[in-house]
Amino acid sequence: MDDIVVHKFGGSCLREGSDIDKIAETILSIPGKPIVVVSALWGMTDRLIRAAREPHYAGRLVNDLKSQHLLFSPGLDKGEFRELFDKVISGISKELVNISGGESSLHSENLILAAGERLSALAVAHRLQTLGLNAHPVGAEDIGLKLKGKGRAREINIKESAKSLDRNKLIGIPILTGWFGEGEDGNLALLSRGGSDHSAAAFANLMNASKLILWKDVDGIKRLNPRWGIDTPSIPYLGYGQASELSLHGTPIIHPATVKPLVDEGIPLEIRNINNPVTNAPTVIGPDIDASTTIAIGCQPGVAVITNNKPLGSELLSRMEQLDVIPWLMRSTPEGMKLIIPTHDLPLVEDLVSGKVEYRTAMISVIGKLPIMIEHEEVSRNNYGTRLIIDSDDLPSTLTELYHSLFSRHDCM
Repeated sequence: MDDIVVHKFGGSCLREGSDIDKIAETILSIPGKPIVVVSALWGMTDRLIRAAREPHYAGRLVNDLKSQHLLFSPGLDKGEFRELFDKVISGISKELVNISGGESSLHSENLILAAGERLSALAVAHRLQTLGLNAHPVGAEDIGLKLKGKGRAREINIKESAKSLDRNKLIGIPILTGWFGEGEDGNLALLSRGGSDHSAAAFANLMNASKLILWKDVDGIKRLNPRWGIDTPSIPYLGYGQASELSLHGTPIIHPATVKPLVDEGIPLEIRNINNPVTNAPTVIGPDIDASTTIAIGCQPGVAVITNNKPLGSELLSRMEQLDVIPWLMRSTPEGMKLIIPTHDLPLVEDLVSGKVEYRTAMISVIGKLPIMIEHEEVSRNNYGTRLIIDSDDLPSTLTELYHSLFSRHDCM
């Protein structure tokens, strides 16, 4: 029996119909039995979010969605999946009407947002069938994928999902929806943005896959995010802990929760470029190894440092967990507390924050071990790297200086 390989294709791999043809070539070129997880088509989730929150924008959206998915997968409205396609389209229309009529609810918003993944799975499965592949769309919550939370959730409940997962529905080449599942109240629940990578990792765990491949439109994970103006090499290997640390600090290639379901089983994760599936070496993420040199630099601009002479309140902690606010530092004693979070997350909890709020330029995480040659304030360090705060009037130049100070000696070794 072939080993199972889970393939995840994000929205960047679904920009036009011919991309689905590329997906067919890709999964056929990789040995093993494929299970495919898809995100919504490129830009689709943003459109659905806007429609759910601004009902006046929703006027032409339903027809536009139908037309766009038929461009990707002609005949979808007439073939085997016609009833499912019509059901999803009419469901979006119904929930948008409810919201525009003042019956707004998290449940309605979730149903609208999840429709992007549902439509994508239908379009991909239909087009793959026309290419001769035995593909079948599968809704994650329809086969028993359980999430930890109600309405919105940070992660998938692997233990409960293992009990409930209906593997008999995973026939042929399953085309699974990412990003959502069944919440603790039995209703649909969504993960945070980017959570479909976490969905794919959960399926890899539940199906005892030999590996997970995240297909992107970039060459793996770079030493430093290209947004800072430096073209750095891709990293050939990262440990699970190193990858998780880097994902929290401005490296958007993987979601912070992605690797967690893979660790106990030791399932390797590969990040590959769908445009260069053979010639470009992937970034491989696997069991942690000691790093005596610097591996990568993560940077997240905008830091809020909150201090108070009182301990952290339970209401604030609950809000942070509910809204997926992940702190860089959280320290609480009877004498006081210190909380460091991204500035963009502060409005989510600002009404529960008291004390002093100090704004700083950026949080940097240096993955690996080498002396850091720029002025900084160390926040914490662990086996994977060192977190530090910097203040700079020219952050790209500061990062360039840091990069060259760390990697010039690294490259000479």
